[in-house]
Amino acid sequence: MSEAQISAGGRLRITLVRSVIGRPGDQERTVQSLGLRKVHHTVEREDTPSIRGMVHKIRHLVTVEEVAGA
Repeated sequence: MSEAQISAGGRLRITLVRSVIGRPGDQERTVQSLGLRKVHHTVEREDTPSIRGMVHKIRHLVTVEEVAGA
């Protein structure tokens, strides 16, 4: 079974804790693509490899919590 299938149903709660002002454009676009709008905004996304990759790219700007799937 692949890793994506193992984590199916899992969700990530992602919170922007640092501003994107002064950051490279690709990091700002990654924050926007996750749906984060301003500091302390929180979104929940499916736990997929692509979301994990985006979070890894901006890991210094966000906090991440794993949420049990409902």
